[in-house]
Amino acid sequence: MTVELEVAAVTDTGLHRAVNEDSYLAEAPVFLVADGMGGYEAGDRASAAVVAAFREHLAGHESAELEQVRDALLTADARVADVASDTIRGAGSTVAGVVLTTHDGMPFWLVFNVGDSRVYRHDPAGLEQLTIDHSLGQELIDRGQLRREDLATFPGRNVITRAIGASDSMADSWLLPVVDGERLLVCSDGLHSEISDEDIRAVLAAAGSPAAAARELVARANAHGGRDNISVVVLDVVGGGLSPEARDDVVAEDTVDSPAG
Repeated sequence: MTVELEVAAVTDTGLHRAVNEDSYLAEAPVFLVADGMGGYEAGDRASAAVVAAFREHLAGHESAELEQVRDALLTADARVADVASDTIRGAGSTVAGVVLTTHDGMPFWLVFNVGDSRVYRHDPAGLEQLTIDHSLGQELIDRGQLRREDLATFPGRNVITRAIGASDSMADSWLLPVVDGERLLVCSDGLHSEISDEDIRAVLAAAGSPAAAARELVARANAHGGRDNISVVVLDVVGGGLSPEARDDVVAEDTVDSPAG
């Protein structure tokens, strides 16, 4: 059965940056955001290299296999390393996204991330962050040395511990069933560093369409300071997924071998 989606994506430079170092890809079966690092000379090229790698390996297919995602990550890592080799400061990129795949004959999302770009899911039960940041702040939270509510003001919140093109570029990944009526959000840290999860939940719950939700999320991030580039991809599962009732009979989260970047 073909999964029917409604998708919208917005990227914005924000209020303080001269260059947008974010890139996104919203071409079935892959939907991702990449946040480049390396300053004016390389960050935009790094994120664009990630998008190009995923487009080549995945775009245009109805669904994808884990091996294709792994190959896309390996290609992205090599190309970002090439970008970095031409710079003084180096370069890297985060990436987070979802890829449509099948598992036991049913539609699933392969959710993945490297760095602190995120994937969220919103449904009648509320908002859930599906990815786990690879960041200094998250490590301190995991150790009990930082409260999650203090992360927004933590001075080292932008220090990431994994990135495409870096020495540690391993992706974490999960398999989750595709469910009718759910809304997914893929975003760079320019969104979640400016507005709270409660604000994100409120927008995703109230906005009538993915396009309206994407525009409002970016507007709110800019209204709260817009200190970084902001990129969002919003997806609604319109049909072809499991019913919310059927999801209860499926393993809700099945950790898979992490694609190596």
